[in-house]
This record gives sequence, structure tokens and C-alpha cells, in this order.
Amino acid sequence: MMLLKAAISLIIFSPMAFGLVEDLDDTLKDNRMDDIWLVDFYAPWCGYCKKLEPVWQEVGAELTRSGSPVRVGKMDATAYSGVASEFGVRGYPTIKIPAVRSLPSRQMFEHILKRHNVLFVYVGGESPLKEKYIEVASELIVYTYFFYASEDILTESVTLPELPSVLVFKDGTYFTYDEYEDGSLSSWVNRERFQSYMQIDGFTLYELGETGKLVAIAVTDEKDHTEQSVRLKGFVQRVATEHKEQFNRDFQFGHMDGNDYINSLIMGEVSVPNIIILNTSNEQYFLPSEPVENLQQLLYFFNSVLDGSAPAFGGDGIFQRIKRVVYDAKSTIMSVFRSSPVLGCFLFGLPLGVISLMCYGICTAESDDSTDNMEFMKREGFTDEDEEESENETQRQIKHKGEEEEDENEEETKEKVD
Repeated sequence: MMLLKAAISLIIFSPMAFGLVEDLDDTLKDNRMDDIWLVDFYAPWCGYCKKLEPVWQEVGAELTRSGSPVRVGKMDATAYSGVASEFGVRGYPTIKIPAVRSLPSRQMFEHILKRHNVLFVYVGGESPLKEKYIEVASELIVYTYFFYASEDILTESVTLPELPSVLVFKDGTYFTYDEYEDGSLSSWVNRERFQSYMQIDGFTLYELGETGKLVAIAVTDEKDHTEQSVRLKGFVQRVATEHKEQFNRDFQFGHMDGNDYINSLIMGEVSVPNIIILNTSNEQYFLPSEPVENLQQLLYFFNSVLDGSAPAFGGDGIFQRIKRVVYDAKSTIMSVFRSSPVLGCFLFGLPLGVISLMCYGICTAESDDSTDNMEFMKREGFTDEDEEESENETQRQIKHKGEEEEDENEEETKEKVD
């Protein structure tokens, strides 16, 4: 049920899609170890089962489209009652999934290692760690593979510090979960569910943001295989594989084709090819101070980011938030004009036209008031000569009043002297 909720949550905001839901038969008993199956056991005559059908199709479509390891199927439980009974089906519809699968033999373990790029294995008997592992698997099964096994089925190259243990196998090696260094099991599984080096796009970068790791990206142009592009990608891959013990806990490595998405993310311009490190938790980013010419320079750059000596750009401060609003608005306007110049002119020209008309109305209203005053004066018999004579009379009165005040002041002064 937890998986169904997770799967449905993925499609709440997705458009209606025609899904990939497989009709299953009794061969499910034989191939259920090779894949994770989310199965709807139904009865043809069940009304609730019919209502579930369109939702189930969307679940299948979204899980397939998102690259989830979970395969979605449905089975007529009345036609294959033996399989339904084995899965404990007692009513319709019933949804079942084996979140954690057993690895019964070393042969099966080696087969699973070859089949999946990333998988988690619990090793040991019953314990609180196993209960937590099953709980985490139920939450994150849509993203990766979970198994449990006894110690004797592991290959000789795998050594365990203690039992029970949880391991992740990827990139030709494995890492062991350490509660003291790695925190909660759920957060560790979420961080380690990706290969150490991968191709990154906008969708995967969004998912990587949930891991809490710094994302180191070689930004290249896949259509232009220059020597520098190939060299930078090779350096990042070497760090991911040859220095995984040093950087695995802190970094996710990969490459991205083109700089368009990165430019929009940092609201700037990143030259191609280049190296950029993103901190998705606080929107900071780091760029090398000089071109990376060898592996040692790249290692120095990564270490400087970890020890805090590398300058950080961006961030989520108030200035950056204002800049983001302005940048997004500008990008939206430019996008509209690029896609449809006529529509852009209408959407943004119309408000400007309205504002211009309002300003013109205000200015002309003031001019009209002056004109009305002149018209009123003319109707009352005032002429230009009358207006000029009135002004001259006013000036004479002011001058006469000034002379009178001056004479009074002189008389007061004489009286004081006497």
C-alpha cells in the first residue's frame, strides 16, 4: 500500500497517459526474482476492480516513464487461483509487491549483480536493523532494488565488519552502511541509490538534490568532441572510480550535455567545456579559478570545496531571490517573444499602450483646465490689456506700500535719536 501511494503521488500532476501494465499468468512464480513486480490481483466481475483499472494504467505509465525498476502487472485471480493463493490473496482487488526479495544461492547473487547497476542487500538474521531495512525498502522500492541474504552466499571479495549489515553494490564495488558516519538508513539509501558517475539532466539533477550530496558535473557539448571535453569527462570519471573512498560520501559525479540548463540554474554563463559543483541544498555553486589541465588540479578543486577555501557563488539569500524573480520574468518575456512575436507584442504592448493613454489623459486634462480659465476670463469681459493693466496696478500698490513703510521707519529712527 505504501508503494501504491508513492506511485500515485508521482502522477498526481502528470497528464493522462496510456500505461504499460502487463497481463500476468502462472509464470510469475518463476520470474519474480528477476524483477520487482507490483501486481493487481482482480476478478473480472468485481466492480471495484473495474474502477481501479484506469488508475492502474496511469501507475504503470508513470513508473515506466520515470525509469523505476518496478514493473506493473495485473492477474486474473480467478483464472490463476494457485498463484493468488500463494501471494495470500483473499479479496479483490488486492495489490501485492515483494519489497525485499531473498537471494537463496551464490549463483543467484552473482546473477543479480550482473543484472542491476545498483542494489542493496541485508545480510544477517532477524534484528531491529532488518525491520528498519524492510521499512526503508517499502518507502524507496520505486527507485532501486532490495534483497536479503545469508553471509555464505556472498563472494569471497566481500568482507563484513559485523553482522547484521546492509551493503550497496554499484560501480563494480560495494559500500557498507555505518550508522555513526552515515546517519539514518533511509537517508543513506537515498544518497547511494545512484551510480557514482552518470549522465545528468534536469530531471536527474532534481532527484540528486534529495541526496544531500554535492553534484560535480563536467559540462560538455556531446556534438563537439573536443580534446578538452573528453579530457574533463575522463578526469571526473577517474575521481568517481579511483578516489571513491575519499569522495563518495560527499559527491555525486556526472556529465551534462550543453550549458543551457546550468546557465538558467545559476543565472549566469558557464563556458563549455567546464567543471561546476552544485550544492542543491542552498543553491550555491563552485567553479575552478583556472582551467583544469590535469587530475591533480581537479582533486585540489574538490578538496578546496570540502574544506571551505573555494569561493562560493549564488546562494539563497534575499539578493539572490530578487535576482531570481527578475531573471525568471525576463526569461519568460524572451521565451514568449521567441515562440510568438505577435503574441508577445500583444501581451506586453497592450499594458504599455494603456499606461500611455492614461498619462496622455492626465496631461491633457491639466491643459484643458488652463484653457477653461482663459475662456472664462474672456466671457467675463477681460482682455489682454485689462490683464496687463491689472498687473501694473498691483505692482504700483506694492511699491507705494513699501515707500510708506520706509517713511515710517525713518520717523521712528528720528524719534529715538531725539
